[in-house]
Amino acid sequence: MEQAIRQATQADLVEPSVPGISWAAVLAGAVASLALTLVLISFGAGMGFSVVSPWGNSGVSASTFKIGTGLYFIVMAMISSAIGGYLAGRLRTKWLGVQTTEVHFRDTAHGFLAWAAASVLGAVLLASPASSLIGGTLSGATQAAANSAQSSPMDGYVDRLLRSDNPSAQGQQNPSDARGEMVRLFTSSFHNGNDLNPADRTYVAKVVSTRTGLSQADAEKRVNDVVTQVKADLDAARKAAMQIAIWLTLSLFIGAFSASLAATEGGGLRDGTWGKKAYGTPAINR
Repeated sequence: MEQAIRQATQADLVEPSVPGISWAAVLAGAVASLALTLVLISFGAGMGFSVVSPWGNSGVSASTFKIGTGLYFIVMAMISSAIGGYLAGRLRTKWLGVQTTEVHFRDTAHGFLAWAAASVLGAVLLASPASSLIGGTLSGATQAAANSAQSSPMDGYVDRLLRSDNPSAQGQQNPSDARGEMVRLFTSSFHNGNDLNPADRTYVAKVVSTRTGLSQADAEKRVNDVVTQVKADLDAARKAAMQIAIWLTLSLFIGAFSASLAATEGGGLRDGTWGKKAYGTPAINR
C-alpha cells in the first residue's frame, strides 16, 4: 500500500513533456495586436488626434491636444494588447499534469511575451507607417512638402534675421552665401546646446545690419530677440518630447498589464473553466 502511494506520488512529480511556451500562440497574438494597433492609429488620425487646427481660437489647445493624444495612446495600448494577450492565452496548447498556479503563471507569461513581441516588431515594422499617420502626411504628400522637410529647421529663424525693412536692401550680390553661413552657424551652435558666443553675435549683427539696412544697435537687438525665440522654441520642443515619452512609457506598461491579464482569461477558457460552469461537464482535452 505504501509502495503504491509512493509510486503515485512520484508519478505526480513527473514533469510534463509539453513545452511551457506555445510560440505559435504568442506570435499569433503579437500579429493580431500589431494589426489592431495600425487600425487604431489610422482611426486616431481620422478623428483628428494627429494635427492641431491651424486657425486661431478653433479646435482644442496644444495642451489639450497633447493630453488627448496621450490618453488615446493608453486606450489604444489597452485594446490591442488585451486582444493580443487573449489570443495568446486562448490558442496555446493545454498542459496536462500541471498545477493551477503554474498554469496561471504560464498564461501570464504568454500574454507578456505576446506584448513584448508586438512591441519589438511594431518598433521595426510600424515605425514608418505610424509616424506618417501621426504626422498627418499619409494622404498626399506633395513635392513641396518633401522639399520643406529637407530644409534646415533654422531657416525660419534666419528668415526673421534677414528680413529687410527696406526693399532696396534685397538687391545685394550673392545673398544665399550669407544665408547659408548663418544657417550653419545657428545649427552648429544650438545643436551642441550652446548659445552664440559674443564674437558670433557681433558678426551676425553685422550681417543683419548689412542685409537689412538697420543700425548696428537695432541689428543686435533683433539678433538677441531671435536667439531668445530659438531658445524658447527648443525648450518647448524638449518639454513636448518629454511628455510624449512619458505617455508612451505609461501606455507600454498598461499594455503589458492588459495583455497578461487577458491571457489568463483566455487560458482559463481554453482549459474549459467556462464549459464546466455552464454545462457541468469537463472540457475535452485537445
